Amino acid sequence: MLQALILMGGLGVAVGVCLAIASKIFYVYVDPLIEAVEAALPGANCGGCGYPGCSANAAAIVAGTAAPNSCVAAGEETALAIAELLGVKIEAREPDISRPGCTYGVAEADTKFDYDGIGDCRAAALLSGGMKVCAIGCLGLGSCVRACQFDALHMGPDGLPVVDAEKCTGCGACERVCPKHIITLSSVSRRILHEYTQSDCTTPCQRVCPAGIDIRTYIRQIAEGDYHGAVQTIKERNPFPAVIGRICPRPCEDQCRRQLVDEPVAINFLKRFAADYERSHGGPILPYKAPDTGRRLAVIGGGVEGLSAAFFAARLGHGVVVYESSDQLGGLLRTAIARNRLPASVLEEDLRSVEALGVETRTGQTLGRDMTVAGLLAEGNEAVLLATGGWDGRLAALRTAPPPPMVPGTWLLIDVMRLRSKGEGESAFNGDVVVYGGGELALAAASRCRELGAARVTVVLRGKAPESAAPAGEGIEVMTATAVDALYGSGSALTGLSLRNLDSGEISLVAAQHLVMAAGRLPELIFQSDRPGDAEADTPSENWTARSPYKAPLNAAEGGMGLFSEADVLSDFPAAIKAIAAGRRLAAAAHRLMYGGDLALPENVLTPHSVVQNVDHVEGVLPEPREIMPLCRETAPGAEVEIEQGFDEAQARREAARCLQCGLICYRHTTARVPGDAPAVAGEARPEG
Repeated sequence: MLQALILMGGLGVAVGVCLAIASKIFYVYVDPLIEAVEAALPGANCGGCGYPGCSANAAAIVAGTAAPNSCVAAGEETALAIAELLGVKIEAREPDISRPGCTYGVAEADTKFDYDGIGDCRAAALLSGGMKVCAIGCLGLGSCVRACQFDALHMGPDGLPVVDAEKCTGCGACERVCPKHIITLSSVSRRILHEYTQSDCTTPCQRVCPAGIDIRTYIRQIAEGDYHGAVQTIKERNPFPAVIGRICPRPCEDQCRRQLVDEPVAINFLKRFAADYERSHGGPILPYKAPDTGRRLAVIGGGVEGLSAAFFAARLGHGVVVYESSDQLGGLLRTAIARNRLPASVLEEDLRSVEALGVETRTGQTLGRDMTVAGLLAEGNEAVLLATGGWDGRLAALRTAPPPPMVPGTWLLIDVMRLRSKGEGESAFNGDVVVYGGGELALAAASRCRELGAARVTVVLRGKAPESAAPAGEGIEVMTATAVDALYGSGSALTGLSLRNLDSGEISLVAAQHLVMAAGRLPELIFQSDRPGDAEADTPSENWTARSPYKAPLNAAEGGMGLFSEADVLSDFPAAIKAIAAGRRLAAAAHRLMYGGDLALPENVLTPHSVVQNVDHVEGVLPEPREIMPLCRETAPGAEVEIEQGFDEAQARREAARCLQCGLICYRHTTARVPGDAPAVAGEARPEG
């Protein structure tokens, strides 16, 4: 008995020693913050958050990949408690919901692969990509349905997932298991912030539309008689449907797949029809917007880009004030387009639609004269968006008086070269100057800055220095393969610049009191206050940073970075629809920066140079003539009678029926195939898999 006790005691001591040693060797640190967040969760382990249990959700919340209110089993009190633990605040936001992104399923594909023993999309995707023809189409095996724990998904008869919006919790479980990203989480904010990628099922017309309008959907809605829905679809990406329906250069129609048979669908005329329906049926039809965030921002410029930025920022839930220097909004839409193409009444109604979203507008307000960037930030605006237009807007301003300096310490090269003596500029050029761009003229501008009192001048060139340029003089330094990334200032003074080496990507900071830009206009910029310490400080710092908003990330995707890269238009946007796209990206960039994000885009973002699947012919489609736009042939000189009268309802529905409702390579057949015919490359059921 005694021996047994000694043996058991010795064994216990040995085990204890081993466990103690093991605990030191295999010690696993548990973040106390994760433990605290997990303790605040209800412990339901239901998976509604999209993670396998509350422990995983707590880790995701602390890591920032899940929101404090991501638990669907908990109430507002739990979310507030978790937010307090994290030192953040809860803002109301619209719910996420799963949304399929494939057009045609595999149920009736001409040719498809059947993989014996494989019933999971992720496994099938590893075998020849899961598809024979379509590189991104749905595999139809229902892995997303099995991943959903709330019975919110089922596979439809066409082999595509169908979402029950009432049951969907937006947990994202279906999105994570889909190898083709066919089904993703969607919301108002997500759709505004989204940049199309090569993995999206985009149509040829949508890919070339600068605004990225969902053309296929709004034409289908017109064909079905859902004109109200068509307006909402258009306004997802275009705040001026009546205007653009009259003046757009229509690049979408140049790529319409219907022209492989006869003529392109009258895409823009159908947009105008939907917008005219809105005008004739009792006022603006507004797109959905996110809940109020309590955040405010200011937009400088009441032209197409500035108003578009305000429109999308308001839809993201922010309070927006637009400042316009002239006495009317609209920019070139009001001054440069003949009234028989764009009546003033049409423009006014689209402008009222923007204001109906809660956008406040103030005319006769010029930045640099009536308010300053620092002043607007001090008033509580979390961002100031600069969208002052191109050289033509500048020429209009010069008709009355030289425009005041809007960006502290920033000049256009033409203004510097027009200064005739040191006396004109000595009060301005009394420090360090950076001349950005200008080629051969840059060194001449640098010498002029020295003559006007500059202590030191740095010439920054995106490429190499021109061989024919004169050598740099005393006090002048030349930096090549370099771009300006950001501006830094304090109050009404510029203090420095962030420069990026385009070869190495390295960032360097230089002190500068003046920036001279070789361009016809000021670039779009987002100004934010630099708040020391607490980001929620009541009083913003006098220091500010100005960043390139949407151009830097887009150009990075195309091989360029920084202000005024090669992809930028240096004078003005060649069409209003492009300015609308710029405004959306400006608002999206400001939104990301206000929430501590960055401007990085997906690696496979869709650009005009992207290579995507397409077809070069169609089969099984009967020719059908395009509807002719009715014209008004007798108008008095100077009258505001439109030359183009617009489609009536019958014309619009006939024209909408011509649309092939394309997918990436799929399209709708208008005739049945004759038995025995060879299958087409793509068709109504051609996402072969």
